[in-house]
Amino acid sequence: MKIKIFVFIFLIFNSIPVFAYEYKIGTWKTAQTIQPFFYEKFLGDNSKVSVFHFTNPGDQKTALLAGSLDMCGTTLAHAIHSASLGQPVVIVSSLCNKCSALVVKNNENIENISHLKGKKIGYVPGTMHEILLRETLKRNNLSPEKDVQLMRVDFFDMGIALAKGGIDAFLSGEPFPTIAQTQGYGKILSHPYYGESIGDINAGMLVTGKIIKEDPDLVYALVKAHIKATQYLNANKPEWFKKASEFGNSIPVLEKASENMELAWDMDQEFVKKAKALGQRMQALGVIANQPDYDKLFDLSFVNRFKEE
Repeated sequence: MKIKIFVFIFLIFNSIPVFAYEYKIGTWKTAQTIQPFFYEKFLGDNSKVSVFHFTNPGDQKTALLAGSLDMCGTTLAHAIHSASLGQPVVIVSSLCNKCSALVVKNNENIENISHLKGKKIGYVPGTMHEILLRETLKRNNLSPEKDVQLMRVDFFDMGIALAKGGIDAFLSGEPFPTIAQTQGYGKILSHPYYGESIGDINAGMLVTGKIIKEDPDLVYALVKAHIKATQYLNANKPEWFKKASEFGNSIPVLEKASENMELAWDMDQEFVKKAKALGQRMQALGVIANQPDYDKLFDLSFVNRFKEE
């Protein structure tokens, strides 16, 4: 009888996969933030990767600071805002560039930015898109507070709001601008990147200063997997689009939207310089009260280590 029990327990334990470590990663279910879904393929140490999907950077950062995640995606604007408040967050790689577009309702005779005066514009506070929207309005002598009506609308509701007339325009990430254009209720008025200052930087991968101090090898393993996943997807776009289509968008839409999306991992001093320019614009626009310590916010050592190997 004892032998039977021993054999039963042996079989049970040997039927359960034994993982070296379970990495917990946060990201959005979007084509431009998809790399974490491929990390397990490149870790190669019998590790498991559990990917938790969120709809905004704030919730991801909260889970990270609570210790529920090892790493998560973030918009650079949100990371700068968090660091300006003294929160111990560190960006260790880029995630994506570009992805933003200003969309207006078709047949509304909105042919340039100045025609947005008096219009209702959808946006999500605290995102890169908000900064780009405010920057675009300012550069065209429109006050975000007095000349237009900014309306908080979730990314996933912007298309419906525009189609039904609830708003006249929105600035968001792909693929919503491409969907609005292909379905005929909207047209892309501009891709608001300002190369001489902010440029097309968008999002990065975030960890805590605590995990870098306690387990830098874990952070490097994740950064290395992120780099390899990014390189793999950029070289295998059909697989990128196939996986992204599981999030609810058709492959033709994703193929079109990819013209305005760039999966990324590299960071250098030029990247940090653009992030500082973004931080300056955020302070000028009243989004943050003071500048963060950029030497603490950006840690280039992990991507540099990969380049040197």
